[in-house]
Amino acid sequence: MYYQFYEMNHAALQPYRAFADATRMFYSNPLNPMSKTPFGRSVAGMAELFERTTRRYSKPAFELESTEIDGVAVDVFEKTVWSRPFCNLLNFERVLPEGCKRGPKVLLVAPMSGHYATLLRGTVQSFLPFADVYITDWADARMVPITDGHFDLDDYIDYIIDMLHFLGDDTHIVGVCQPAVPVLAAVSLMEERGDHFAPSTMTLMGGPIDTRVNPTAVNDLAEKKGMDWFRDNVIMQVPWPHPGFTRQVYPGFLQLSGFMGMNLDRHIIAHKDFFMHLVKNDGDTAERHRDFYDEYLAVMDLTAEFYLQTIDTVFVSHSLPKGEMKHRGELVKPSAVKTVALMTVEGENDDISGQGQSEAAQHLCNNIPDDMRLHYMQPDVGHYGVFNGSRFRAEILPRMLAFMSEHGGERKNKPVRRKPSMKIVA
Repeated sequence: MYYQFYEMNHAALQPYRAFADATRMFYSNPLNPMSKTPFGRSVAGMAELFERTTRRYSKPAFELESTEIDGVAVDVFEKTVWSRPFCNLLNFERVLPEGCKRGPKVLLVAPMSGHYATLLRGTVQSFLPFADVYITDWADARMVPITDGHFDLDDYIDYIIDMLHFLGDDTHIVGVCQPAVPVLAAVSLMEERGDHFAPSTMTLMGGPIDTRVNPTAVNDLAEKKGMDWFRDNVIMQVPWPHPGFTRQVYPGFLQLSGFMGMNLDRHIIAHKDFFMHLVKNDGDTAERHRDFYDEYLAVMDLTAEFYLQTIDTVFVSHSLPKGEMKHRGELVKPSAVKTVALMTVEGENDDISGQGQSEAAQHLCNNIPDDMRLHYMQPDVGHYGVFNGSRFRAEILPRMLAFMSEHGGERKNKPVRRKPSMKIVA
């Protein structure tokens, strides 16, 4: 009933949002003399703030239409190259200058933890001058008809393996945050099976490989509440008239309340500052606020089976680091990874995946040679800074590209040395 009540409340506010938007347009119209006064800007600002805090934010677009390669501007075309009911694989095809190398083939596995894949827009944009970029564009569960079946963590792993098969040899896979566990599981299964299409490198960034290490508030909540609490309190049916009507989901609006609640004071201050910037006619700063929250407030529903299985496997049972994780009855063995180079990246101030949680993959994959592994901890960044922002572009991305270049091509076919030590870069 909570989901239905949310929908009814959202629909009931629609006339007020329309009125607020009309008020904003009237008081910000340059033909209206009051738009030049603090009073006019205050009314317009209050109207916009009301409209923005009560709207449902739709899925953002990547809008990456060009990039620069060796000082030359080139066009970029977004294409869907692989599709399943719960995910599309997007490729950002570049019109390369004559004689320019394509660079490494990079599969970015975006988080399926509430936000859309466009959360990695900056990551994609940073890679484009150097690599052939693919990204997983996960579907909003409320938009997938129930006749298309279910989707759980096992299906997620299958999707990753299928995508690696589709992309072929010498692919470099990058798991950002939540996908770290299914990416490591998929690669472990492929290595155990002797799959020729296992990637050349695997990079895990800010992921919850072992949440027993430096547990954060997110980890503590999952362990404290237990599976029954999540099953009874956060799983709801998609209401009519959405295409996924009657599908059991973890709703996006509940996820968003959780995101906001973790740093509520910061969000309140940000919206207060946004209003003051509007009153002061500081358009650039206000626009940056809009851009950030247009992305941050756009959330998607997750299927109940995927959400509950992930909570149990990753945060409650700690199945992967304990050596107990199974995929359709087959034991997942990170120790089977021998020919795939491994890089792990963490942020010093990460409050979502604590320090050491990603690095745990280095210890689980104990049969990777020492010259095929690298751990990097980026100082002075939080969770978001691990995969986006100026420090990512200046310090993390060059290390990732160098790692891919060193271990791409034929490198994975060289003889394996077992029982390595670990190379760590600070």
